Amino acid sequence: MTRPTAAPSTAAARCPVPVRLPVARTTPFDPPEELGRLRADDPLRPLVYPDGHVGWLVTSYALARDILADSRFSARSELKRVPVRRPGAEPFIGEPALPGWFVDMDPPEHTRYRRLLAGQFTLRRLTRLQPEVDRIVADRLDALAAAGPPADLVELFALPIPSLMICELLGVPYADRESFQRDSNALFSLKVTAREGAEAMDRLTGYLLELVRRKRARPRDDLLSGLILSGGLGDAQIAGAGVLLLTAGHETVASMLGLGTYALLSHPAQKERLTAGAVQADVAVEELLRYLTIFQFGVPRSPLEDVELAGRTIRKGESVTVCLPAANRDPDRFELPDELDLGRAARGHLAFGYGVHQCIGQNLARMELRTALPALLRRFPELEPAVPAHEIPLANDAGFYGVHRLPVRWQDRDAKRTG
Repeated sequence: MTRPTAAPSTAAARCPVPVRLPVARTTPFDPPEELGRLRADDPLRPLVYPDGHVGWLVTSYALARDILADSRFSARSELKRVPVRRPGAEPFIGEPALPGWFVDMDPPEHTRYRRLLAGQFTLRRLTRLQPEVDRIVADRLDALAAAGPPADLVELFALPIPSLMICELLGVPYADRESFQRDSNALFSLKVTAREGAEAMDRLTGYLLELVRRKRARPRDDLLSGLILSGGLGDAQIAGAGVLLLTAGHETVASMLGLGTYALLSHPAQKERLTAGAVQADVAVEELLRYLTIFQFGVPRSPLEDVELAGRTIRKGESVTVCLPAANRDPDRFELPDELDLGRAARGHLAFGYGVHQCIGQNLARMELRTALPALLRRFPELEPAVPAHEIPLANDAGFYGVHRLPVRWQDRDAKRTG
């Protein structure tokens, strides 16, 4: 298959001084400072992509929301370009969507998947999962206590909770986590080669395809079986959707649990507000989602026709990157946006995207976060990082920002189990 070339861009000619996407952070919890300066100067700016072509960078909340809600801006993968060098994604970016990867499709194909999946993410179904979330969180707190300080919070708490939950929801054996977590990590890493990315995708797809075939013979009460019984998708499509949900469904929440804990430990006054019950857990979670915005390199879009936007014309086929971290720090939408304020009314943030492509699993993610974070701080009230800040490895090398490891310690006498 011949890879389509990027559409010739006249963005630089229409608005000079194109920039490259700023990626260097000066603090663990704030996006690159240059993004704020770009937003204040010009929230729709020509952007130089790794292959040298020029598209557009969107940094304001209003423009980001407008574009994500506008059906003229396509999410089709053959039109997408990523704003940072990511060799592992080269086999997939600029090519038609893989079977089941509905995030890389436009309506009506995207709509068909969303309708089939919507029944699996209903409030009723998620409410039934709450006891399971409670049990998993309690088990992981026990495992953390048993390991004793110091311990890696990511390995023992942040990663297992969403992995166990997405396995429970999909009907994937958690015993297979070592292989699917390794391959999932490769899909979102900036360090792997194109060959390594393709091999990871092949292994994940093959694994899910075999699992779907077994479930077709013996359906269970899980999401994959539900898609099979719906009759609307073939095995390859269900397996592809399964890969998408399995990988994104645990990587995102694991990143938020690790980084969110680190942020709370680094803001003791805010941590105290949560542990003392001065703010509700669901309100605090929305602010953490806004403040941290782990989808760090933005959402790619491309217009299907010429679009007038902010006094400029975005030509059909040009590359557009909607920078969610910058949009969620826009002072025109959030007062004092660079401050973490757990009592803030942060609903309306764009951490889960917006429009028809807004994350379908967002309410499951919220349930996990609002259960796990307060429980962790109640069980270990003196929890703190076990190493200096400069020794905590930040995930600058992945599509989802977070911490690769978070060594923590606590006073054993305070590690009392709460009911």
